[in-house]
Amino acid sequence: MLNGKTAVVTGGSRGIGRAVCTALAENGANIAFLSRGGAGAEQTERELEALGVTARGYVCDVADYGQTEQVFKQIIADFGSFDILVNNAGITDDKLLLSMKPDSFDKVLRTNLYGVYNTIKQAYPVFMKKRSGRIINISSVSGLIGNAGQANYSASKAAVIGFTKSVARELASRGVTCNAIAPGFVETDMTADFTQNEAIIGQIPMKRFAKPEEIAAVCAFLASDGASYITGSVICADGGMTCIS
Repeated sequence: MLNGKTAVVTGGSRGIGRAVCTALAENGANIAFLSRGGAGAEQTERELEALGVTARGYVCDVADYGQTEQVFKQIIADFGSFDILVNNAGITDDKLLLSMKPDSFDKVLRTNLYGVYNTIKQAYPVFMKKRSGRIINISSVSGLIGNAGQANYSASKAAVIGFTKSVARELASRGVTCNAIAPGFVETDMTADFTQNEAIIGQIPMKRFAKPEEIAAVCAFLASDGASYITGSVICADGGMTCIS
């Protein structure tokens, strides 16, 4: 159980991020989630509060270091501190490399990789002082096996794995864990057009997409006391895709 703990979740207003917020709240954690705002954020806040925890949404572009720094200061002012950081925010801008413009490559890395740096930079001193903490980074199987048309996305997610392992080594002696989850195809708004694609389904040994709640369950475990001796690991929640790569 996570009673009395506070979790910060980026990209928390929809998809996997909302499912992660819900799973952590169901386990008793208070939730501070970051998003780009809008009605989805307000609805998420109401749903989380209905679970009996304190929940607050913050508008933040994690690709912007200054914004991220200010939002984390506000979270600490509002909640006192935090114990769990889940880096879920991510974007895609898919094109074959021949057609991919430099700004497309840069944009995806700034959110998916620099965003992880920007948030962990804020959490690092907090967790060092507490001598405890959980950092969970959402990577992707694309970062492990690549994907045509996703050179920018795959590069960003592969970098997140290397970043995770380095941070895990730096903070292990302080009782802080840092792990990554590598989902395969997940049922979200971003993949709505592909859930019945036979070519994609054929790549998945389990022959279906994951539900966001299945990824969130892995996250809830990594945030728990039961995962206190797991750090620097990459857990693939991909229906078996990487077992045949």
